[in-house]
Amino acid sequence: MNANAQTQESHIVNGLNVDDLFSLIEGVKGDASKATTSWRVATTWQGQAHSHSEIKGFAIGGRDVSRRFTIDIDEPRELGGSNQFANPQEHLIAALNACMTVGYVAQCAVRGITLESLEIETEGDIDLRGFLGLDPNVANGYESLRYTVRIKGSGTREQFAEIHSAVMATSPNFYNLAKAVPLKSTLLVG
Repeated sequence: MNANAQTQESHIVNGLNVDDLFSLIEGVKGDASKATTSWRVATTWQGQAHSHSEIKGFAIGGRDVSRRFTIDIDEPRELGGSNQFANPQEHLIAALNACMTVGYVAQCAVRGITLESLEIETEGDIDLRGFLGLDPNVANGYESLRYTVRIKGSGTREQFAEIHSAVMATSPNFYNLAKAVPLKSTLLVG
């Protein structure tokens, strides 16, 4: 993101306050301790395949920020659930799409490009033989995800291609899914 695009008066592009965005960038450039964020979600089983997750806050730059959200997740009836809510795979794909959406909006905003529309459609295949433990040679998750970005706005084809590359290079959830993220578990019984 180009800090030279900042102006003296506050302005909004694609719904984002570009001045606030540049202020965040400059603050992090000046003090790396402001760059650290920490995210927490607590999930409890609700019966059958239904789980309930609560978000109570996050931390940024060592400062706790209170926020309250809930997410309910289920499975389709065909996979043992009651089909009341989207399943974990749909939430995973939605989280990827939403993270990339923020990236496109912000990358366009700092370049002064006004968006008319943006849609990201992602799909992937999971072979249940892996998940069900029936075949150790079958992956128990996605082997790849395919996504299409449909974007329209005041930018040129070249600008949108540059933005597309920037989003793939900087989106946290793109990174989290494209790279092997180590998972460190603790099991407490009783």
